[in-house]
Amino acid sequence: MNVDRKVKPDPEGTPVGVVQLKKIGNSTGVILPKELMARLNLSVGDSFHTSLTPDGGIRLTPRDPKFEKAMEVARRGMKIYRNALAELAK
Repeated sequence: MNVDRKVKPDPEGTPVGVVQLKKIGNSTGVILPKELMARLNLSVGDSFHTSLTPDGGIRLTPRDPKFEKAMEVARRGMKIYRNALAELAK
């Protein structure tokens, strides 16, 4: 997935397509329309992380929320210990 091209968020939640659930072997797959895949710059095999929204919906994101939280903590630590890390890097 190319994350360079971002889709602008829609605060009104305007529907952009319909997805279908289909039986695939012993599993269930989500079928995305080709137009939606093109708009989101997705390709077959891309992975997503899912989370439930407060209003009962599902949010799909290419980024792992746990990783993002860990990076936030790491950035704070790097800012606090910037001088020590710079000395260690010499």
